[in-house]
Amino acid sequence: MRLSETDRLEAFSDGVMAVIITIMAFSIPTPDGSSAAALRGLVPHLLVYVLSFAMVGIYWVNHHHLLRATGRISGSVMWSNLFLLFWLSLFPIVTAWVGRFPRHALPAFCYGLVGLGAGGAYSFLVRMIIRVNGTESVVGRSVGTDTKGNLSIVLYGAGMALAFVSPWIAYALYASVALMWFVPDRRLVVQAADTTEPDDS
Repeated sequence: MRLSETDRLEAFSDGVMAVIITIMAFSIPTPDGSSAAALRGLVPHLLVYVLSFAMVGIYWVNHHHLLRATGRISGSVMWSNLFLLFWLSLFPIVTAWVGRFPRHALPAFCYGLVGLGAGGAYSFLVRMIIRVNGTESVVGRSVGTDTKGNLSIVLYGAGMALAFVSPWIAYALYASVALMWFVPDRRLVVQAADTTEPDDS
């Protein structure tokens, strides 16, 4: 069975995101000893890994529903998708950096910068899909004014600025973005399901 352009784009993106998560897992160092103190030293690495895992996982889920609701794919959509994957591919770098220096402002700032870039790239991908499929398409009707996307950018920007006041405030704002996106837009999920053709097999 020949895959559609949307299926191919989704399969490629799934593979890239899986590799990103794998690299992040491999970047967690093993405890430098068998004591509880050695294990406590890994707490920053584990916490930022959980946050980054949640971030990439949320993008994977929402990206899945977005493409399932997309009827047509163009060159601009494909390039926009690559732009999103570029920003997501930077998460392993900033995750490892924050894990080593969680109390420093610059790693916290750069973590927010990558999150901001990924959020902006996702919003741009949505806009390109609407441009190709029309404002009355499933995605166009579901996204609307993209309130969550705009709020995410504001929270990331605030976190980046406040990273130089307290990195912990920045991390709290970044985590709030993840919580906000934890549940995909139900309108998009429902309408995407309605447009899915039944399996004849």
